[in-house]
Amino acid sequence: MLDAALSLMMLAAIALVGGAVFLFLRGERKRPVLMLTLAGIMVVNLIIWTLPDRSGATLKGAAEAGPAQ
Repeated sequence: MLDAALSLMMLAAIALVGGAVFLFLRGERKRPVLMLTLAGIMVVNLIIWTLPDRSGATLKGAAEAGPAQ
């Protein structure tokens, strides 16, 4: 389920960038900047979830493994 959520987040970030470019070319300024900001936050969040630490573990792997007992 987490894979689907991360995939949807990446697709949403791509759609936000495309929409921001479209609106920017139509002459708007405020909404495209906000859309690009949100897309950047989503990409950083994806990087945090999938980037391994020094031991090679990721937050995604820890969440899939469940609580330590």
